[in-house]
Amino acid sequence: MTERISHHGSCRCGLISADIDAEPVWQSYCHCRDCRKQTGAPVMAFVGFPLASLSWFGEPNRWRGAGGVTRMFCGHCGSQIGYTDERLKGEIYLALGFMEEPEAYPPHSHAFVERQLPFLHIADDLPRFEGFSVERPTMTTGKDG
Repeated sequence: MTERISHHGSCRCGLISADIDAEPVWQSYCHCRDCRKQTGAPVMAFVGFPLASLSWFGEPNRWRGAGGVTRMFCGHCGSQIGYTDERLKGEIYLALGFMEEPEAYPPHSHAFVERQLPFLHIADDLPRFEGFSVERPTMTTGKDG
């Protein structure tokens, strides 16, 4: 018998939730300005999944930002949910704070380390990328967050 893979996430008020039935495709910190502005935090941590593996309960609000990124949030409580990137077809990246068990998704890398705030020290030996930690096909704008 095959064990069912199951991951769950929800916003603070519970109006938006999701079930995911696939293993993560990526886990990372992001130090870019866009992620800091969107979350209000000095760094964002996220976990990526195949988009087709996700089932929504409730409909997140969406805001289309620069560079083909669409951010999602709860219109009631304001919780950050995650984002999709048109250059990463078929994937969704969820904020660790949205996940029911965020400790189950430790980041495997750091993105945009040249933008890391000088007072923020995360002592680990994870790979560090000057730009994106997830490779994107040809960039059209040159902007990265």
